[in-house]
Amino acid sequence: MKSVNGHEIIQIFESWSPKKLACMPNDPIGLAIGTLNKSVSKVLVTLDVTDAVVEEAIAQGCELIIAHHPPIFRKLSNLRTDNPAGQLYEKCLKNDIAVYAAHTNLDVAAGGVNDLLADALQLENRQILEHTYSEQMMKLAVFVPNDYANTVRAALATAGAGQIGNYDTCSYTVEGEGRFRALEGANPFIGKLGEVIVEPEQKIEVIFPSSQKNRILKAMLKAHPYEEPAYDVFELALTTNEAGLGRIGTLLEPMTLQQFAEFVKVQLDVPFVRVVGSLDQVVSKVAVIGGDGNNYIHTVKRAGADVFVTGDIGFHMAQDAEVNGLNIIDPGHHVEKVMIQGVARKMKALCADKKLPVEFIESTIHTEPFKFI
Repeated sequence: MKSVNGHEIIQIFESWSPKKLACMPNDPIGLAIGTLNKSVSKVLVTLDVTDAVVEEAIAQGCELIIAHHPPIFRKLSNLRTDNPAGQLYEKCLKNDIAVYAAHTNLDVAAGGVNDLLADALQLENRQILEHTYSEQMMKLAVFVPNDYANTVRAALATAGAGQIGNYDTCSYTVEGEGRFRALEGANPFIGKLGEVIVEPEQKIEVIFPSSQKNRILKAMLKAHPYEEPAYDVFELALTTNEAGLGRIGTLLEPMTLQQFAEFVKVQLDVPFVRVVGSLDQVVSKVAVIGGDGNNYIHTVKRAGADVFVTGDIGFHMAQDAEVNGLNIIDPGHHVEKVMIQGVARKMKALCADKKLPVEFIESTIHTEPFKFI
């Protein structure tokens, strides 16, 4: 059976939920404990990394844990094994279990935590609540002799240039003449040293996200026949790959706040919710943010939501929401557990596409610290 390196697995994970999407300053994402440079056959997916979760990983024979909440959230001043945190890290290291954390990047990613919560609440006409990431678009204009224009166009398209919405291989061409003279030391593809050459050429223009610039230029230079191709790269006012925190959408059918609160309890599998607002009010437009949504009360109100589903709402924030006419349903922070099944399902599919023999196991450990009496 083919051996799979841990780096390979995380490279696939980050193709879906890249670190650049993280929207919290100094978010401690990435490899937190151990090494990825080893063979991995089993991965445990969990919300939190607790002692019971590590024991579960050991029992299941997992070499890697992928978690949403980073096990080391603040910088360590020491690493002592006579306290619970140190003992947890020691247990991971002694059992050669690596721990990788995807925090706010997984919140923001398409299909990540906030989309999974919106899926559970069956929200339609879904949009990003607060944009936190986008990429600048760029344009490459390159001058190519006619006989090689199709070759260069094909190379650019294969590298990913010219993708616009649901279209690819997009380019624009203008025909003209190129003039040049090769000096001593040159190795001209056309003409001779010291001779002014006039060559029928095509100007090919393609656009691409800025993150692809190096790959696009490398492909162009490899396909171009000239020793010194003439080209320009422009930064455009357009952006692409918009991403952000939270989602806002509409319910399949309007409900009273009371009915929607009961719906949230069932859909997010929680024993109770806290509610701010009149229970008789009819709601239709819903905003959702996994985890702590205290800082987004006014963002949600400006977006026109009838009700905000989020966790950890403080007393004074609840009062602010109430006086501003915003209903809130707080099902707790732990509803982010939806990522366990969601991440496992996504990674199974991505690894299956590449025929990688990796098993993704959903943690069954309940890490909610609160008891409800």
